[in-house]
Amino acid sequence: MLTSYKYEGKNKEEIEEIIKNELHKDFDNLFINIEEEEGKLFKSKKYIYDVVVKDDIVKYAKEYINDLGKQMNIDIKSEVKLNENILNIVLVSDNNAILIGKEGRTLGAIQTLLRNSIKNKIKKDIKVNIDASNYKAKKQRNFEFEIKKISKEVLKTKIEVKLDPMNSYDRRCVHNVVSQFENLKSLSYGESPNRYVVISYKED
Repeated sequence: MLTSYKYEGKNKEEIEEIIKNELHKDFDNLFINIEEEEGKLFKSKKYIYDVVVKDDIVKYAKEYINDLGKQMNIDIKSEVKLNENILNIVLVSDNNAILIGKEGRTLGAIQTLLRNSIKNKIKKDIKVNIDASNYKAKKQRNFEFEIKKISKEVLKTKIEVKLDPMNSYDRRCVHNVVSQFENLKSLSYGESPNRYVVISYKED
């Protein structure tokens, strides 16, 4: 069960001391959201702390994946790490093809479901990244390889290329690849979800 702990008081130092004594965790191992509630008439300001233990999020993610595997009749093992507020999960099963799905859609669906489940329980949007059989890393390498091929062609012909619409992550990847070529530039145009990138030649 994923739980957020609430603490209220008029003195921040006192509240934080209570949190340390009750949860026995360093503040680096906690997600803490602080709200200030202005006092009315002669009442002083009140602080409201909403606290979530990071280890609890990791435990919840493992249990969620395990339960999902049972529903899918697949034995799924998971390695879950929370680094820099990003929940990185590697799935291992005897049927990774089903887990990944066509063009990674099943992985994407699991990722969205878990992120929304965490958000609904603790009202905090945690970034979740789920992979299996190194699928996303391989897909990323292939994507970068294709962008490099297009970039070299633009460099050779000096004719600009308009890429298909893509999400912000992929657009950022395109800009990073193109920046490696001294005589090329890339610019984004349009509005999401139809925003696209144009790679073009630039003179010295």
